[in-house]
Amino acid sequence: MLHVLAWSELLICIFVVFFAYLVFGMAGFGSALIASPILAFYIPIAKIVPLLALIDLTAAVINLAREGKKTEFSEIKLVIPLMIIGSLIGATILLMARPDVLVLVLGLFVVFYSLYSLFVGRTYHQFPIKAAIPFGLGGGIFSALFGSGGFLYAIYLAGRIPDKEIFRITQTTLIGFSTLTRVIIFIVMGVYLDTSFLLLILVFIPAMLLGIYFGRQVTLKISREVFLRFINILVLVSGLMLIYRYISTL
Repeated sequence: MLHVLAWSELLICIFVVFFAYLVFGMAGFGSALIASPILAFYIPIAKIVPLLALIDLTAAVINLAREGKKTEFSEIKLVIPLMIIGSLIGATILLMARPDVLVLVLGLFVVFYSLYSLFVGRTYHQFPIKAAIPFGLGGGIFSALFGSGGFLYAIYLAGRIPDKEIFRITQTTLIGFSTLTRVIIFIVMGVYLDTSFLLLILVFIPAMLLGIYFGRQVTLKISREVFLRFINILVLVSGLMLIYRYISTL
C-alpha cells in the first residue's frame, strides 16, 4: 500500500494521524472520528478501521504500561462485560435489521446531551453506578455497528471520575479493551497479513506517539472545566457525524 501513496499524500496522512492522536492523548478517544474522514481520501475505507484499531490498541498498551496505576479498574470491570454483551447485540442487529434509525436516535441523544453539558449543566454531577448498564451496552452496540462507541464510554466515565488525569487513562484503557476484540477479529480474517499494510501502520506509529505525548502535556496544563468542555465538544461532533451519516443514507 505504501507504493500507492505519493510522498505528499503520505505526509498528509502522517499529519492527520498526529492530530488524531493529539486528541486521543487528551481525551482517550476520538482518533477514528478525526482521522477516518480525511484518511478515506488516500486509503481504502475497508483498511481504515483495522489500521486505526491496531494503532489504538498500541496507544492503549503504551499508556497502560506507563500510567496503568492511574486506571480506575473498578469502573472498567463493570463496563467490559456490558460492552461484550452490547457488541453481540450490535452484531445481531447488523445481521438482522437496518440500524439506520438507531443512528439517528443516538445522534440526537448525544447532541442534546453535549449541548446541555456545555451550556446548562456545567456543575459536576456524578452518575449512579447503574448508569454503567445503558452506557456499557450502548457503547458495545455502536462499536459493533459502526466502530464508534468511545464517546458513550466518555460520557459515562466523565460522570463517574472527577479527576481529569484518571479519566483520561481509564478511558484510554477501556478503548484498548474495546479495540482488542476488533483486532483479534481482523487477525483471524487475515487482514494484517498484508506486509505493505503493516509497513504503513509502522510509518504512522511515530506520529501516534508524538500526538499522545503532546496531548498529555496539554491535558496536564488545562483545568478540569476546560478539559470537560473539550470532551463535550468532541462528543457533540460525534453526535453530529451520526446524524449526518443517517441523512446521507436517505
